[in-house]
Amino acid sequence: MNKFYIFLMLLLPLGALAAPGKTLNPAACTDTGLVKTISAKLNAYDLKFASEKVYLQLDKPYYAAGDDIWFKAYITTGSNHVLSKISGVLNVELINDRDSVQRAFKLPVIAGLAWGDIKLTDSLKEGNYRLRAYTNWMRNAPKPCFFEINIPIANGIINAVFTKASYVYSNLGNQTKVDGTIHYSTIDDKPYIGRDVTYEVKHDSPPSIIKGKGVTNISGDLGFSFLNSTDAQNTAITTHIKIDPKQVVTNVLTVKPAADKVDVQFFPESGSLVNGVRSKVAFKAVGSNGLGTEIKGSVFDDQGKEVAFVTTAHAGMGMFFLTPETGRKYTAKLTYPDGSNGTVNLPLAANDGYVLSVFNNSTAANITVKVALSQSTFQQNQNAEINLVAQCAGNVVYTAQSKLESTVFTTSIAKSRFPTGITQFTLFSAKGEPLNERIVFIQNPEQLSLNVNSTKETYKPREKVNLNVEAKHPDNQPALGAFSIAITDETKVAVNEDDENSILANMLLTSEIKGYIEKPNYYFSDNDKAKTDLDILMLTQGYRRFEWKDVLTDNLPALAFKPEKGLDISGAIKTPGGKPIANGKVILITNMGHMEVMNTVSDEQGRFLFNDLTFADSSKFRLQGRTKKDGDNVVVVLDKIKPPAIGKNKYVTDADVNSTMVTYLKNSKKQYDEFSKYGMTSKTNVLKEVNIKDKKQELRHTDNLNAGNNHEWIVKADKLAQHLRLIDAMVGVPGVTINPITHVASSRTGTMMIVLDGNPMDGVPGQPYTLDDIDISTVASIEVLNLAQSVIYGSRGQGGVLLVTSKQTPEDYADSWGKQEVSADGVLSFKPKGLYKAREFYAPRYDDPKINKSIADLRSTIYWNANIITDKDGKAAVEFFNADNPGTYRAVIEGIDTDGNMVRRVYRYKVE
Repeated sequence: MNKFYIFLMLLLPLGALAAPGKTLNPAACTDTGLVKTISAKLNAYDLKFASEKVYLQLDKPYYAAGDDIWFKAYITTGSNHVLSKISGVLNVELINDRDSVQRAFKLPVIAGLAWGDIKLTDSLKEGNYRLRAYTNWMRNAPKPCFFEINIPIANGIINAVFTKASYVYSNLGNQTKVDGTIHYSTIDDKPYIGRDVTYEVKHDSPPSIIKGKGVTNISGDLGFSFLNSTDAQNTAITTHIKIDPKQVVTNVLTVKPAADKVDVQFFPESGSLVNGVRSKVAFKAVGSNGLGTEIKGSVFDDQGKEVAFVTTAHAGMGMFFLTPETGRKYTAKLTYPDGSNGTVNLPLAANDGYVLSVFNNSTAANITVKVALSQSTFQQNQNAEINLVAQCAGNVVYTAQSKLESTVFTTSIAKSRFPTGITQFTLFSAKGEPLNERIVFIQNPEQLSLNVNSTKETYKPREKVNLNVEAKHPDNQPALGAFSIAITDETKVAVNEDDENSILANMLLTSEIKGYIEKPNYYFSDNDKAKTDLDILMLTQGYRRFEWKDVLTDNLPALAFKPEKGLDISGAIKTPGGKPIANGKVILITNMGHMEVMNTVSDEQGRFLFNDLTFADSSKFRLQGRTKKDGDNVVVVLDKIKPPAIGKNKYVTDADVNSTMVTYLKNSKKQYDEFSKYGMTSKTNVLKEVNIKDKKQELRHTDNLNAGNNHEWIVKADKLAQHLRLIDAMVGVPGVTINPITHVASSRTGTMMIVLDGNPMDGVPGQPYTLDDIDISTVASIEVLNLAQSVIYGSRGQGGVLLVTSKQTPEDYADSWGKQEVSADGVLSFKPKGLYKAREFYAPRYDDPKINKSIADLRSTIYWNANIITDKDGKAAVEFFNADNPGTYRAVIEGIDTDGNMVRRVYRYKVE
């Protein structure tokens, strides 16, 4: 039997809270009706919302245009993180820095595993991108926790100018003076000297524009100054540098806010301070850049008595003890990093209440749980029952209860009784009211060890490397598991391991608690300080999975999204008047290498469904609808599922991605140039404007304000279907030029205005809205208006207008299914999003006599393998060849065994 189920069957016996001096006697304890009710409701919740989590291992932490992103997905469920059997399809999206989907994929999931890749074009606009991954089933969670990771992507191929900005701030009344310096250089750090620069500083809120100009000095620097209101948000500076008589390069930089704004919050353990009860008080100081910042100071009562010291331990967080006194108020007097001082009030203490404390010493085998209450609360509730419940991912793993016979109760619990990860302790009253909550991270000895070794410690360039992997359980028995490995050249791909994402940090930490966690992998360092800091983190963060009040009152939302075992094609057939056709005939035809025909019958609402299909992303289908008597006067309406909303990027990002990746980009440029010499690149070229005479086409649906829908040119859906991006579809269109770096569309008279479904689209400060911000699969047509045709749009249309019209449903069919594809003649041809087939990672084999050995091997990712499975002896082996560069090569292998035990190992070897 699977160990996961054995664990559930052997749930721990009920414990008891012992008052000081009393002996704990678990055998004498019996279950209570309240605990049974809580457990039953939690189990019902967990059965309905059986959680899935996703983690993606990537081959690198950052990328350059022209690179490939390689990834492996692990989808788990339950507190023991077993590979999920719930979902058969995984959605993966590349999201740009304007919070819109750049690329979207559906991947087949096999036994909780999936893998894929993303090809980045060499003309990709640089910025802070994100990868988001989720299953359809995960969308049901009241607080969905999709996998997200920030990915800086820079462009060393077409970027001619690299910038690095620095700022000095000073206060002038209610404004901040910003003295800035921008350094301009080539990718080889050669300064641009004596170059003319114009710039614009734009504020989003409140809106304002400051313009200026200057000349770079002998160091390639441009200095500038401007005043920034204290409440200014989203400030950006756009610069235009003339690097030669015929070339002006535009750069957009985000102006970082002044660093002296620090937000400090205090978090009493388990919720509230209670007068007369000693409590831990955690705190978190966050700078205006979103990162933790150091503070120091003391806590004073309202009579000036110093009662505690405040000193940050890690990432702006720390902890102190406080015993509040009745009638007293407490204030922290703090010193910030810039030397300024401030005061912050602590939360007021209550006269009545409980404090739930957990002492989690990293070197101890047990944790200690203490419940303390005020004297008045004890007197009011003497001999009443309190209940302690500990749950992990919906499974109750520990319960205890006691009568209130004292103001302090403690219990010691072996850590081995809990799974590794976050456990939520909750104190309940006799009426089942949650009184206090405390989350704790339990770290048990690892249940899966992974040994990685090579036959040698030092290799030569292009030499063959054999790596051996062996997975074992603590009892030295072999472990069957699935793993993935990424090997990179550290001299090209420098990493900070604390900043890295990992399977442990994601599955056990970031997916379980609210808020942004800075350097999550740090907390899995093998030292006591990191574990102590992790406990402080638990005091400052909230549990994200559910709210007790919803569970206990059965306030459970409906399941709107079912697990995808395969792909579905659904919709409805209706009469031309909009009435559903019941018991109609629906035929689905596809040619996926061979002709395949499927049939179904519509229900009473005219709905039809073809479910659990498997087809590739390029598959084309035809739907045919008929009445029960084979009448063809039928309208076919195809469902289009709206994807989840995209929130703002929660990650703290670097505004100048190219300046932080110079070493990597130099290698990327060298590699691209090397491939170009041998004709191995497919560089995207933006064509110059050409004049083409052709008959204008008419549109049935358009928001064109000109009489007769007058336009200069039109690109319709059939042309758009040949491309992945709108900017590619517009190459060569008369009157339109696409900037290869910014992707901004322009004409001879200036930047073109983009109007989407009748609405003018605005970008963020310094970053105009571009066609990259629109998903090509949603677009029915793009009309090009010249200067004369754009007059009706006012001064904003002086550079011409691009009218983008989305695929639409006639008003008669604009129902709750959202945007849909519609055919009024009973036949509908379409190409739905299918399953992506991952490419195979290419690594040269230098023992093959056919390989061209004259090409310089400048790979940064030396090897990637997403599908390593250990055999019956727990062993696996991989082989590959080194690249040309000497240095340290770093192998990162992650994975999971059949029991849900996760592991990560980093192995290094030398190339000389």
